[in-house]
Amino acid sequence: MISRMQTQAAGGELGRLLRHWRDLRGKSQNELSLDTEISQRHLSFIESGRSVPSRPTLVNISQALEIPLRERNQLFLAAGFAPAYVDDAWDASGMAAVRRALTRVLHQHEPFPAVVMDRYWNVLMTNEAAPRFFNAFVDLAARPTPRNMLHLMFDPAGMRPHIANWNSASKGLLERVRREAVGHVMDERTRQLMDELLSYPGTGDAHADAVPLTDESVLPVIPLSFIKHGQTLNYFSMVSTVGTPLTIAAQELRVECMFPMDVPTETLHMALMAATNA
Repeated sequence: MISRMQTQAAGGELGRLLRHWRDLRGKSQNELSLDTEISQRHLSFIESGRSVPSRPTLVNISQALEIPLRERNQLFLAAGFAPAYVDDAWDASGMAAVRRALTRVLHQHEPFPAVVMDRYWNVLMTNEAAPRFFNAFVDLAARPTPRNMLHLMFDPAGMRPHIANWNSASKGLLERVRREAVGHVMDERTRQLMDELLSYPGTGDAHADAVPLTDESVLPVIPLSFIKHGQTLNYFSMVSTVGTPLTIAAQELRVECMFPMDVPTETLHMALMAATNA
């Protein structure tokens, strides 16, 4: 049997984690009570460590607070339960159907770049166009693996010198890190990634764009603009995720597809791809 002391210890850590997530979501105990149909008194007992919830109750609270699956496992462990969500690698056998779908999406996006990344922007899969495109600017073989898309963009030895609108593009990418963090929460590794990006020279500088572009304020999205042979290619991205994930790997995958922003860019892109085939 679990001793009273063990129960209190588990309840204390669990309560701390739940208060943390409730504060992040900006919910009062009363609001969480209404969302979960759990009495405010019971929630108060759970957060104070006086009560350890049942597994279904903990699932209910986690869903109401939109806690990511990886962090939900931490709650289950704190409550004395086994983790509820599988933490296998993205290339595990159980992910085969998802990988087949990802491969199909990547293939269908040719001849434009498309990549699959984990929650920390590490590249897991690409279509053929992606490495061909970036190799037109830098030597990808000289960069460490797994390749990180953000480091590739921010590194002065990477794509950074080839980005025309660095001022707005870098700010837009940093904002994406915050906005697209799993569960909309910056965990420790994401904060570390942000610190690494901000340590690169020129990041966040308020200097004027290197090349005059069309006023971005009239565009629907901030383009990512590259210079090649004195010509500017403007792209924007669409990002998709796996719907209703039940494993951590599935929840943390993101597919990013680059599209030409305009007809001249599409024409230049096709010429660039043809040149890399030569």
